Amino acid sequence: MTSSTVTPGAFSEETSADVVGASFAGTPDPRLRQIMTSLVHHLHAFVRDVEPTEAEWAAAIDFLTRVGQTCDDTRQEFVLLSDVLGVSMLVDAINHRVSGGATESTVLGPFHMVESPPRELGADISLDRNGPPCVLAGQVRSTDGTPLAGAQVDVWQANGAGFYDVQQPDVQPERNLRGLFTTDADGRFWLRTVVPRYYPIPTDGPVGALLTATGRHPYRPAHIHLIGAAEGHRPVVTHLFVEGSPYLDSDAVFGVKESLIRPVTVVDDPERAACHGVDNPFRLIEFDLVLEPASDPR
Repeated sequence: MTSSTVTPGAFSEETSADVVGASFAGTPDPRLRQIMTSLVHHLHAFVRDVEPTEAEWAAAIDFLTRVGQTCDDTRQEFVLLSDVLGVSMLVDAINHRVSGGATESTVLGPFHMVESPPRELGADISLDRNGPPCVLAGQVRSTDGTPLAGAQVDVWQANGAGFYDVQQPDVQPERNLRGLFTTDADGRFWLRTVVPRYYPIPTDGPVGALLTATGRHPYRPAHIHLIGAAEGHRPVVTHLFVEGSPYLDSDAVFGVKESLIRPVTVVDDPERAACHGVDNPFRLIEFDLVLEPASDPR
């Protein structure tokens, strides 16, 4: 004998999120319980909203599978997917609500895959000389203006053709355009490099296919990555963006912030050029890193 009475907790189109969410009620870790319950409710709401066919859902699973299969020691396709969906920047914004003049953060990006080699101040990180030579100089200081001696500045970038070393292992020297610098007694750092070029994010994988299918371009404006860190302060992951570069207003990963855009200036100063070990006149990009004290209640 059958009954038309619905068993409490029975799975249906209307109750699915509540039923599955309730299955995590006994999760010992309260944060994990919160995350899984919220994930289930949002995911089920998405499915009810778009009503995917079984073929479409299978295609979605296949897409995510291919994203995972594209990842290796020098490429992180899931980071790339997070970037182009704006999730990386949203997570960054939530976790770095800074004020008081601290340098704004932005995405880490998918190419910080190897450690930057320690280099002396003034070293040239461009091992292939591909791009217009320039000097990058700045100061690391606290939000109260105190210079931070002994701070670490991690720098990495693409070359003048728009490629990172890990993208061209048979073309570029190992650890090209990467360097880990320690600031001097006045918190200053300087190095020789090249002016980077705008470039497309990798388009030969599933994320590139997604951009093509949705009519989006894959380009990022010219930029240099930096991580600033000092004892007693919150580290900052950021970029400096080259003023006048194409795609500043349509970065494929939504990482541009006005406060991070810097000009490339031409300096005509023989004495200063000699100090940097470059010909005069020379190109200069100046970019300071301002760090929040770790004890800041924000």
